[in-house]
Amino acid sequence: MDKSNLIKMANDIGSFFKSEPDRTLAIAGIEQHIRNFWEPRMRKEIVEYIEKGGTDLMDIVAEAVKKLAK
Repeated sequence: MDKSNLIKMANDIGSFFKSEPDRTLAIAGIEQHIRNFWEPRMRKEIVEYIEKGGTDLMDIVAEAVKKLAK
């Protein structure tokens, strides 16, 4: 899948969760959404993007993806 599309999709999820006043809950919600609704190949690609220094993700999305990688 095109990386720019994955980044957009991940940031769209982040935009939904950024209204959550508890940052920890927002990050957990993003991580859980990606885990539940993205296919393994998509999750792998977004994790690799972060691991290679990708910077186009919202900060809460980047944190969620890092947790997803563990």
